[in-house]
Amino acid sequence: MTTIGFIGSGHIGSQLARLAVARGYDVVLSNSRGPETLQTLVAELGEHARAATPAEAAAAGEIVVVTTPLAAEATLPVEQLAGKIVIDTNNYYPQRDGHIAELDDESTTVAERLQKALPTSHVVKAFNHIGAADLTRHSLPTGAPDRRALIVAGDDADARARVAALIDEFGFDAVDIGELAEGWRAQRDTPAYGPRLDVAALRDALAAAKRYRDR
Repeated sequence: MTTIGFIGSGHIGSQLARLAVARGYDVVLSNSRGPETLQTLVAELGEHARAATPAEAAAAGEIVVVTTPLAAEATLPVEQLAGKIVIDTNNYYPQRDGHIAELDDESTTVAERLQKALPTSHVVKAFNHIGAADLTRHSLPTGAPDRRALIVAGDDADARARVAALIDEFGFDAVDIGELAEGWRAQRDTPAYGPRLDVAALRDALAAAKRYRDR
């Protein structure tokens, strides 16, 4: 069974770990404060979970979820993430991250920026436009009516397909929007960001998205 590593185990990371463990995955959790601060979460998740350092979580995971403030990307274990699928759940919030010129002028996206920092990894954008609590609350079996849809974007088609399959396992329909450059369509303050939408409604929301610079 695939092991999923987590660099960042806060609201989004812990919820994704719950979904993963419920489906039989092993998870290795990490954060910036040390493994000892994750023992309560590990105890909740049970025998399929353990806490580690970010480098250890990256080394252990066949898929690794990065869910951290953008400033933490400078500390990511590049070597341990080489060749791996890295799921980027992050969003840019200037009030938290400070102003980042290339994101302010939209000459790049959050996920493209991460891909540049991790040149030997396969970055895939996912789980960034859903609230943490909704990850477990909105999860439904395949084929369920009104099943929520989530985007997947990535420059590597095989990695994108693997994460799309994971999205389905976790209880959501995946909408493949292509390369990382298209990820802006579900960033903060776009129609896709936040509301519960099925596949058709999500596609409409993505089509209606406008760049910040064009508003």
